[in-house]
Amino acid sequence: MGYPGDDGRLPVIYVRGFAGSGSAINSAVDDPFYGFSQGSVHVRADSNGRAKFHQFESPMLRLVTDHKYEVPVHGDQLAFLNSVEAGTVNSASVWIHRFYDGSADSFSDEPESFSFENAARSLFNLIKLVLEKTGAPKVFLVAHSMGGLICRSLLQRVIPEAVADVGGEIDPAAGNRYVARVFTYATPHGGIRFAIGFGIFERIRDATGIQGADIFGPDRMYDYLTPAALRRARTRDDFKPTELPDDGFPVDELFCLVGSNPEDYDVAFGLSSKAVGARSDGLVQIDNAAVRGAPLAVVHRSHSGRYGIVNSEEGYQNLQRFLFGDLKIQVELVGFTVGRAAPPEVEFQLDVGLAIRGLPVLVHEQSAAHFCPVQIEHWKEGDPIDSPVPLLTTFLSSKAPRPRVGGKEVPRLRHALKLRLMSITEKEGRFFFDDHMEQTEDWQDTLLVDIEAPSAGRPLPKAWAAWNSTIPTALRDWNPGHDDQLKDTDSTPERWQGRIDVPEFAKALLGVNAGIRLTVTPRKLIL
Repeated sequence: MGYPGDDGRLPVIYVRGFAGSGSAINSAVDDPFYGFSQGSVHVRADSNGRAKFHQFESPMLRLVTDHKYEVPVHGDQLAFLNSVEAGTVNSASVWIHRFYDGSADSFSDEPESFSFENAARSLFNLIKLVLEKTGAPKVFLVAHSMGGLICRSLLQRVIPEAVADVGGEIDPAAGNRYVARVFTYATPHGGIRFAIGFGIFERIRDATGIQGADIFGPDRMYDYLTPAALRRARTRDDFKPTELPDDGFPVDELFCLVGSNPEDYDVAFGLSSKAVGARSDGLVQIDNAAVRGAPLAVVHRSHSGRYGIVNSEEGYQNLQRFLFGDLKIQVELVGFTVGRAAPPEVEFQLDVGLAIRGLPVLVHEQSAAHFCPVQIEHWKEGDPIDSPVPLLTTFLSSKAPRPRVGGKEVPRLRHALKLRLMSITEKEGRFFFDDHMEQTEDWQDTLLVDIEAPSAGRPLPKAWAAWNSTIPTALRDWNPGHDDQLKDTDSTPERWQGRIDVPEFAKALLGVNAGIRLTVTPRKLIL
């Protein structure tokens, strides 16, 4: 069928996570799709914490139904690709990188030991084969956990070394010739650390390489993420695993989905989640689950299991928006001067949640209850704190079908940004509760935003916004008027920027110039 043009549907290659060894590998290879086809029936949508039934088919099936992808199997995806002529396979297709098969004793009496480096090199071979047979210019990579590190090794070392010129000159950005975008679920981009043991467990793991888990330690990460030819300039001492090289794969094309629910990760009878601590998804700590500067979202999901991050509605909604969205939306706090009248030991934290009309889940959620609120800098005399504070980045598709309300398709995309500011006194590393009111916020409100996507002859969007505290009706009945429309305050071509002040009554606490700034930029695939 060949590449269908510029509709944005590139081949998707899925790369699964760590399986350990032995029976765990056998279990992994028994799934034809390595977990990408796993669905769920639970959703955390009840305000009382009770699980509600919600049938989520699986990310793979939703790509098929929502975006008309195909999943060619024919008994063996790799054998099928090798058997067909170049340019004859639909590029809107899903492929599974089955790198664990050779290590399963269910396929061989003498299974080979798993090699992380071989998994990264064979991923490059699969990409080249998929591109040849589909005629697509690039692929999308979607990865869970360790699979994201395999993708980074591919982009940061394997491809640059494989396509180096005859003189050995390395192009750190060579991976972008083959890969358009990368989406990672719960990947330990900064490795895996433990909240107990004072580092002894990490040292034992990295020294012994038990079950190959040393790949999550900094020394091995430096090795498989850094081309040998560049190690004189990029030394181990300078290496930061959560950073992409400035001259490498573009960080804007890598999305990190971060989980914040350790309680429901029951691997090793829950010992894993206890070892890595509360501020994690049960295996990967929140601080290690994202690349610096990359777009990200935090969702209350565990690393895997019944409430796993891959088999979740939250995960899929972020996935499809990042892969296919043609609008990038950045949300920032501006002009906040919180704490002017408070003593310096008072700390301020902001809960942030993003809801989208028509979805039963939040697509982004940071909260103190989940140990990941946004920390708000305390105002200090002489420091106006007027630099923007990034809250979140999300993506929209102007071509996606609109929700239907009352039988009619709505013309605009509606979002609700939920904000909740709390404060607590902290002295010498301890919290003090003498004047504290638990779970009682200093300020809370919801910003309702309607966005009308660009159209022919109008390259930039329109937007309307209002605070819930100023809307006299139910939110579903809000019909924005002329006074709610935000003005474009940025004259930069192909960028729309508008802001809305916080309600007047909140300015004494938040700042006289406090507000929310929205920036919308068109987004195109670089092919």
